[in-house]
Amino acid sequence: MSETCFTLFFRLLTGIECILYAICISSFFHSFMDGTQNKKRLRKNAFLIFLIYITVYLLCMFPWCYGWTHMILVTVILLSVSAFLGMERNFVFLLSALFYCIRNLSMMMMRSVDFFTSEYFLRNADTPELVFRNASFNHFLIEVGQFLLFSLLLGFAKRQLKKGGTGLHIRELCYLLLTPATAILFANILVRLLVVANDNHVFRLYEQYPALIAIVPAMAALFYAGILAAIAAYQRILALQEDRKKYFVTAHQLSAMEERIREVERFHESIRRMKHEMKNHLTNIRGLAKSSRYEDMETYIARMDDSMKVFEFSVHTGNAVTDVIINDRRKTAAALGIDFQCAFSYPGSDKYNAYDIGIILSNLLQNALEACAALPETTGYIRLSGRQKKKFFLIDVRNPFDGQIIFDKNTGLPVSTKENTGTKDPISMHGIGLSNVKREAEKYMGDVDIRTENNEFHVTVLLQEKRQFSPPSPMKQSS
Repeated sequence: MSETCFTLFFRLLTGIECILYAICISSFFHSFMDGTQNKKRLRKNAFLIFLIYITVYLLCMFPWCYGWTHMILVTVILLSVSAFLGMERNFVFLLSALFYCIRNLSMMMMRSVDFFTSEYFLRNADTPELVFRNASFNHFLIEVGQFLLFSLLLGFAKRQLKKGGTGLHIRELCYLLLTPATAILFANILVRLLVVANDNHVFRLYEQYPALIAIVPAMAALFYAGILAAIAAYQRILALQEDRKKYFVTAHQLSAMEERIREVERFHESIRRMKHEMKNHLTNIRGLAKSSRYEDMETYIARMDDSMKVFEFSVHTGNAVTDVIINDRRKTAAALGIDFQCAFSYPGSDKYNAYDIGIILSNLLQNALEACAALPETTGYIRLSGRQKKKFFLIDVRNPFDGQIIFDKNTGLPVSTKENTGTKDPISMHGIGLSNVKREAEKYMGDVDIRTENNEFHVTVLLQEKRQFSPPSPMKQSS
């Protein structure tokens, strides 16, 4: 093989290599794109990443330009189009760093293999043609091995990374980038030290320090293990955060249950007091009747009517549980100057549990009261409706709010930053209550729809009648 053929072969192999790596990076990013987008849009986004990688490579044709400049330009462009790709910028940065880091690690591992294979293929090459031919064959084998190793390592990293979420804060990004950044720097320094030419003297690192033939691949493997360990630790932190959120949801629900119990206890205590006092009232009325003091008796009865209004419900839903909850929230709203309007009718079907619907109403109305109470003026209002349509039951709550509501991409629930136990965590102002609502809706194969428009918070809960499966009779079981 002549020198010209060797040069053409090297350029052709480099071009093919660039296309293969462009396919890898587009496939790598495609795995983490928003699955709610249609497939055509996802394919366009993946093809855009492919074009970015190829285009930057064509702009960086000089050898000194390919490494650092290509990596930096591709990363910067991907960050600039992250919104178009439907991905968070921090996560795009992490994926780019992992891609180039794993590529450098696979190169580090194959450099030791290249040291042995090049010695083997060039040992008996005594003519320039044989040198170029054997060098081409060796380069081809090394590049194929490096690409296969890279694909394997990238696949493992992708599978590990997909176990967690795609949302990253700056602190988490810095933590996950620590090992990849160190590995990239080390690999680039190593490549420049492998062969150093100074005048007529050529310094070969592996020849001067043979132990590095084993040390370098081992260090690359340790870097890769550190990356996987960092990802696993980060996902463990995410799991702990999720458990913490569930703890707050459970604590909030228990607090709501305790409040309902206290309300019922207060109600029954009032009834017991009235029952105890009723005997005295009857004695007094009987005494006024015997003494023919009918006017005083009418006045006394009127006063009794006023005291009995405490036990009357202005809203009647058809169920005792929902009556207590809605009327209690209505009284609270009246005390805060909030306009409360209700058109709620408990479903006639027995396939709904009053306790489940009570949890939904309690959380929705409590959130609405808190939002109205936070308004600068007494312009708050709450609109509650509940109606049944065939096998479906719809609960609808509207209320104004002040400020901006941010929705979590994973849960679809509102989030905000609140102080909790001395640390700032993304605990939702409505999210905890709505987590309970969503959980109850899922029991009935339902869903929660949340919309915000013109500073109005609008929640619609759709419930579906539970299917009741009758167990087989003992006779059928025995047969």
